[in-house]
Amino acid sequence: MKLKQTLSAITLSLMAAASYAGEVEVLHWWTSGGEAKSVSVLKGLMEEQGNSWKDFAIAGGGGESAMTVLKTRAVSGNPPSAAQIKGHDIQEWGRLGFLTDLSDVAREENWDSVLPEVVTKVMKYDGDYVAVPVNVHRVNWLWVNPDVLKKSGAEVPTTLNEFFKVADKVKAAGFIPLAHGGQPWQDITLFEAVALAVLGAEDYQKAFVNLDMDVLSGEGMTEVFIQFRKMRDYIDPKYRGRSWNSATSMVINGEAAMQIMGDWAKGEFAAAGKTPGKDYLCVSAPGTQGQFTYNIDSFAFFKLSEEADRKAQKDLARTILDKDFQEIFNLNKGSIPVRLDMDMSRFDKCALDSMATFKSTSTNGGLVPSVSQGLATTSYVQAAIFDVVTNFFNAKDPNPEKTARKLARAVKAAM
Repeated sequence: MKLKQTLSAITLSLMAAASYAGEVEVLHWWTSGGEAKSVSVLKGLMEEQGNSWKDFAIAGGGGESAMTVLKTRAVSGNPPSAAQIKGHDIQEWGRLGFLTDLSDVAREENWDSVLPEVVTKVMKYDGDYVAVPVNVHRVNWLWVNPDVLKKSGAEVPTTLNEFFKVADKVKAAGFIPLAHGGQPWQDITLFEAVALAVLGAEDYQKAFVNLDMDVLSGEGMTEVFIQFRKMRDYIDPKYRGRSWNSATSMVINGEAAMQIMGDWAKGEFAAAGKTPGKDYLCVSAPGTQGQFTYNIDSFAFFKLSEEADRKAQKDLARTILDKDFQEIFNLNKGSIPVRLDMDMSRFDKCALDSMATFKSTSTNGGLVPSVSQGLATTSYVQAAIFDVVTNFFNAKDPNPEKTARKLARAVKAAM
């Protein structure tokens, strides 16, 4: 009932902006439990404003399949109203001339004042807003089933060395230490958490944002690959092809002790009726305390020919950043609001810790963009990193030192 009342209140506040009914077709890959619930809220708000919603959902946690379909649609002159695009890809679509200017909505809604600078610079192309952020995710989380750790006689690990010791105890007790899905983007999610722990924020930034060849091929990166490979010893043999939310379910159900995954995983715990601090714990990935690997979910808005649909687009842009929607959406999704002026009283300890760390790291140098989620570099460099890291992780007899040099060469070739 409270949700219905809140949705009605949001709708009333936004109705004045919806002078013409139009259609919004929205491409996204939010199809798991918590994600789908979040999308349904946005759909309901748009329909209550008199616009029609055409769902363009393509399953796949990393969005690779969705991007393939989007490129085909855009080139054929039939793009959706908005598509889930982020990071450097927004700039690439902007350079190609496909995106529409949302500056008038941004001025009316005062986006420059309520959004952090690290977010606004990603949402703009050539100084104009062409995309709208939905949330901020912290990627370097460790999700823990405390009951499994208790049965294993283990404590929550805070360093990589502690993690491996805990994992040995969990394994000896008959549980899976680390839930993981063998998909490239999941491999990189694990890899970047290890990289941040080993390299620290400064060298992480040099390697994956500045593309410093010395750091990419150096001793530190070799150590990253050594520690990353050790993770394989604590993952079950059936990991290949497993979805991220299936891996999260392993932690929820007590089959596995831990998972290193972004805070979208919290939406799965919430959907299963689990309580943070009791049924599960959220702590920094081992060795990354006080650091924040960020992912910003966003929708890029495409140029449309129909006036009614363009007005519906602007309704969608306003609705995404409405305070009440930001609260409902992020409570469902597991992320934190992208607005800095939000009341966080309804958010749990995981979200409060995430927001506090996000704000502190934005000023102390501990805030770094996610490689796995496409925030750190271009899609070309990201693909090169994916190939090298995933091949290493699945190789029978990998060589960490040679792989570090190979990584540098692959990145240089993709630049």
